[in-house]
Amino acid sequence: MSKQIKVKVITPEQVVCECSVDQVTLPVTDGEVTILPEHRAYIASLQIGEILTKKDGEEVSIAVVGGFLEFANNELIILADEAERAEEIDIKKAEAAKKRAEDIKNKVIKTDETEYAHVAATLEREMSRIKIAKKFLARKGL
Repeated sequence: MSKQIKVKVITPEQVVCECSVDQVTLPVTDGEVTILPEHRAYIASLQIGEILTKKDGEEVSIAVVGGFLEFANNELIILADEAERAEEIDIKKAEAAKKRAEDIKNKVIKTDETEYAHVAATLEREMSRIKIAKKFLARKGL
């Protein structure tokens, strides 16, 4: 049996994933990083995107919104602001939230920069969730 990575994805509300995998690809602030067993120690900030784990050729996607990761001794701890498995994303609700964010964005373009930044971040989060959920469904042939 080859070495594996122990992964734990934690949000303030719950443990989203606790498993052993062959590799993990993560969205970090400098781009994207793939961690394999025996990778050097690594700490990074996460950005909005997809955590993709692979084990025995099978992939699991997790939508993530910010946070931090630490990898050492084949253990990866991810402290995420928000995270959810792709199969748990309700595409209809995510698309409705995206539409609401777009509507608000169009109304506040000429107002407060802080509110605009909040709405833009919400829109980016919902678009990422939709993309990850649709990718999951496509992989499963649904």
